[in-house]
Amino acid sequence: MRHADTVQFHEFVSARMERWRRSAYLLCQDWHTADDIVSVMVGKLYDHWRRVREADNVDAYAQRMLTRTWLNEARRPWRRELPHGEPPDSALPDPSASVDRESLARLLRSLGPRQRAVIVLRFYLDHTVEETASILGISEGTVKSQSARALATLRLSADSLRA
Repeated sequence: MRHADTVQFHEFVSARMERWRRSAYLLCQDWHTADDIVSVMVGKLYDHWRRVREADNVDAYAQRMLTRTWLNEARRPWRRELPHGEPPDSALPDPSASVDRESLARLLRSLGPRQRAVIVLRFYLDHTVEETASILGISEGTVKSQSARALATLRLSADSLRA
């Protein structure tokens, strides 16, 4: 890669890294996994930078790469380490963490990977149905049906938490 391309790539990634990290966290509900997913995505982005920078919407292209990287990771549970038991020491609870944040995380975990991706893309990142379909590589009708099913599941889960 030429020096000018490398500088352009670094500026692009630096400006968007925190957003990608937060998006990945919402998808996988684990900061370490989110960092891994973003790292893998940035590596893929670097490998294909020439093609990526020529895309009509570079941000949407990168978001698609991030979401697909997470979906690929979610499909391969045997490649992840599974923790066993509790760690010997536990950290003190974060006073800034709210119960609402924990409830939201629990609700998002109740959804399957594709439904969670649709909800995060549509309602957290404010993508349109068309953009979400393009990012996930599915039809607009599938985005709508997955949104409806996910929202119904979230409503039921939220009602059970209140009870």
